[in-house]
Amino acid sequence: MLDPHRPLRARPLTPLLAAFTLAFSPAALADDRKTESTLSPLVVTANPLGSGDLAVPVTQLAGDALLLRDAGTLGEVLTGLPGVASTSFGPGASRPVIRGLDGDRILLLQNGTGALDASALSYDHAVAQDVAVAERIEIVRGPAALLYGGNAIGGVVNTLDNRIPSAQVDGVSGAARLEYGGAANERVAGARVDAGNGDYAVHVDLFGRRSDDLRIPGYAWSDRQRAGQGSYQPPQHEHGHEEGEHGHEAPEPESPYGRLPNSDSRAHGGAFGVSRTWDDGHLGFAYSGYRSNYGSVAEEDVRLDLKQDRFSLAFAKNGLAGPFTGIKADLAYTDYDHQELHGSEVGTTFGNRGYDARIEGRHAAVGALTGVVGVQFGQTRFSALGEEAFVPNTETQKIALFVLEQWQAATAQFSVGGRIDYSSLSPNASDNRRFKNSESRSFTAGSLSAGVVQPLAGGWSLAGNAAYTERAPSQYELYANGEHVATGTFERGDPDAGKEKAGSLDAALRYQAGADRLSLGGYYSHFANFIALERTGRWCHSHGDHDHCGKVQREGESPEYAYEGVPAKLYGFELDSNWRVYQHAAQSLDLQLWGDVTRAEQRNTGEPLPRIPPMRVAGAIVYGWGALSLRAELQHAAEQDRVPRNDTPSDAYTVANVALSYRVRHGATDWTAYLRGDNLGNEEIRYASSLTRDIAPQGRRSARAGLAVQF
Repeated sequence: MLDPHRPLRARPLTPLLAAFTLAFSPAALADDRKTESTLSPLVVTANPLGSGDLAVPVTQLAGDALLLRDAGTLGEVLTGLPGVASTSFGPGASRPVIRGLDGDRILLLQNGTGALDASALSYDHAVAQDVAVAERIEIVRGPAALLYGGNAIGGVVNTLDNRIPSAQVDGVSGAARLEYGGAANERVAGARVDAGNGDYAVHVDLFGRRSDDLRIPGYAWSDRQRAGQGSYQPPQHEHGHEEGEHGHEAPEPESPYGRLPNSDSRAHGGAFGVSRTWDDGHLGFAYSGYRSNYGSVAEEDVRLDLKQDRFSLAFAKNGLAGPFTGIKADLAYTDYDHQELHGSEVGTTFGNRGYDARIEGRHAAVGALTGVVGVQFGQTRFSALGEEAFVPNTETQKIALFVLEQWQAATAQFSVGGRIDYSSLSPNASDNRRFKNSESRSFTAGSLSAGVVQPLAGGWSLAGNAAYTERAPSQYELYANGEHVATGTFERGDPDAGKEKAGSLDAALRYQAGADRLSLGGYYSHFANFIALERTGRWCHSHGDHDHCGKVQREGESPEYAYEGVPAKLYGFELDSNWRVYQHAAQSLDLQLWGDVTRAEQRNTGEPLPRIPPMRVAGAIVYGWGALSLRAELQHAAEQDRVPRNDTPSDAYTVANVALSYRVRHGATDWTAYLRGDNLGNEEIRYASSLTRDIAPQGRRSARAGLAVQF
């Protein structure tokens, strides 16, 4: 919403009504500002040194590019970017999938510190953040464990929102937006204000989002699911199947049509932050709150009620004398919990309370060598209370040391670094005898990385990165033992699981000249101990603290899955490009082409890993004429038939989208009116990366309109 590079100064607030008059004024066409698809400011997520090109592939969303991708979940905002897909457990919950990896292999950050929610535990758990008031999102594709630990073995998504002001503010500035539409009649409102006197700065933001049940182009259940061959196993409760009026088993339900039941949602939140700012640093504090209530698309009588409170501290100081020229410290404490409601009754309550702290020091140059050394530490207390808890309460403590060095040799830029992480997990069975044999584990994991960027003639360059990464198993990979109702499975952890180890290579050919750019790259990851959730062939049903399992399915039983370390490999290619094909005065025409393909399989058997996105290709034309911008896009996803045993393929689809925006300046206030059309061909879209693809498709043809203002 707010361009981070615009000076923060006092601006008069113009009434919203003026935008509707000005948005279609011919005089506004004199404004020749362009709508940028991406920005290229300092990339704090991938390189705290903030200098030179990056060896790892990074995508940034900010300004209009972020505004026009708005959605109710972080996964849906980012899906469709090169290398990025979505888990999509209905409209209420989704996480990003990067190069086929999800869960605890993708680290979600807020302003550089861990989000600390429970979204990695289960696909029906929402990410506790909203992009309505975000300034920028940075996505690192590929291993970023060097800086952020083993949970970034697949990538990092960092949301930045300026809730702790880091720059001096003199006057008042801000932004606001209203939006309506989409396949779920979504209503969005958000506003933010920054004010200061040059020494102190204050930030306030608020947002609200509400949507109805998602409208879909046909049946909720796929053809395979309606034929009894779908991939999704309906959740089973203690009572097993529902019974009819006379005690007989009720008939199988029919698939909903036209709407996805229990897919409505509502969320709201806000933040207050204050900073003492200097020319060369800042010290600040912020509180933010997030509340959400949404339905589970897997069970029509289940809702999830989520709340998160977050307290953050940040300090930075540059221009120091001595061995360190700059220091940066961030700390965030998070209090998170959500309840899974069956009607009016609370089924299970999940909680996660803890802190994440990070201190970085940039040392003085040693010849051509510059670098950062740092320490990161934290503690979380995870809890799961209720009949459907399938993991024990667990306390996790972590501490890590890391270093990143960078230097210029001739024309090439080199980087190298390492990190060592120590973590300990201590389960507490409480009164649940199911977890009485769970024992504490500790791990020491190491990561190494080396990268190079070599400029070539005429705007071309080569970039390469090699990494070795270790990841300690999570609490659910170690201690899971029970029915995971949301996924319709019976899960068992491996209490003796070892570290996940991977060697990765990433290389890209890049070009940049004016508006023209190209990135064509490939990657390969070799896992020695990929912790996979494997089907055992048994069927199980729990009765309190004991289970009934067998080779033949009986009423009320779920398929048993167990975590197991297997050798695996992931590899693929990515293309991202923009070409200016026409430029005259205030008019321009760009052609954008992108695509990606990921292959992932076990090395010993050749069996594909589950929920891997298919090959995707896309093209778009972007026309600009002064304040007017029009973008028309066509995306095609191929059929995904490389699936594990006992899984089902996903069909190909082609989706057409269009976005129109109009920007005007009225005095010192900037307005943007926009209109977006999604899935114009009314395609039935089912993501291969979604666990619920056979019961919950994406939305039907829809349009949404919005108005944003900066002052």
